[in-house]
Amino acid sequence: MTNSGFTFTVGSIPFDEEYRPADNTRITTNFANLARGERRRENLRNTLAMIDHRFNSLMHWDNPTGDRYTVELKIISAALRIDADAGAEAFPLIEILHTAVVDTHRGERSDGIVGNNFSSYIRDYDFSVVLPDHLQRTDTRDAPEHFGDLHGNLFKHFLRSDAYRAHFAKPPVICLSVSSKEVYHRSANVHPILGIEYKNDGASATDRYFAKMGMTARYFMPPHSVAPLAFYHIGDLVGDYSNLELASTISTMETFQKIYRPEIYNANSVAAERYQPSLAYQDYSLTRIVYDREERSRLAIEQGRFAEEHLIKPHGATLARWSATCGL
Repeated sequence: MTNSGFTFTVGSIPFDEEYRPADNTRITTNFANLARGERRRENLRNTLAMIDHRFNSLMHWDNPTGDRYTVELKIISAALRIDADAGAEAFPLIEILHTAVVDTHRGERSDGIVGNNFSSYIRDYDFSVVLPDHLQRTDTRDAPEHFGDLHGNLFKHFLRSDAYRAHFAKPPVICLSVSSKEVYHRSANVHPILGIEYKNDGASATDRYFAKMGMTARYFMPPHSVAPLAFYHIGDLVGDYSNLELASTISTMETFQKIYRPEIYNANSVAAERYQPSLAYQDYSLTRIVYDREERSRLAIEQGRFAEEHLIKPHGATLARWSATCGL
């Protein structure tokens, strides 16, 4: 229970070959999109195998056959209940992934990183409802004032909650694709697992949105990768997490990006020193995993409207008052 009038609950479900999306799961979510259709089981099996192979390639020492480690994944669901509306169902706030690593040689299981993928109905509402409506009504190309404030404040409040602290020892790390609207420059900084660090000329819309969640962006191209990934974190990305933890995030999220952004992450050439990603790039390879990008984009709008109908309309005034004063 929190003194804000909000209660957070945390649930989890394994992401494995048997996974089927729950009714309240955003079906545009990376892992949920894979688990649909006739080839769902094959999709899941191949995705998990790709994650394991990538992890073993990163954690290669004392691993001559490249099969020492297995990555386990859990889908973490955080729900929001407004205490004044006790009779209503909790609203599905976010979904993230939690990694764990099994060392088959030593028979040990180690905790990984929570975060990785990031799924949010309110983010769908912001980007698929609020922003398009604002741009249509105004001449500006900028986001409206206070865009993302509510989402960011709820996220930070969740991280401070007893529910989060009871389940997770460290802050989350979210790993996403770099923006095709930004230019990234290779630096001299190299990390043994994260790889070559890139810097960008300016903050992307996603960078600014995650900044309101209290998260800072850094960009690294891991060993044997072809493009940098965006790592959104709180605190010290390099100092706060072990090589094993970082490798679990890279192997998981790079696999998803090869499936969903093959033009960038399964390209047949490596990112240059001055690099601008492009989804129009044609020299890339496809995985054998089925994915419907067009459907995913369309459903984001539907799910934004779901958040509007079930959270913003009935509770928007209450949430806005809380968000305006929560940092005071």
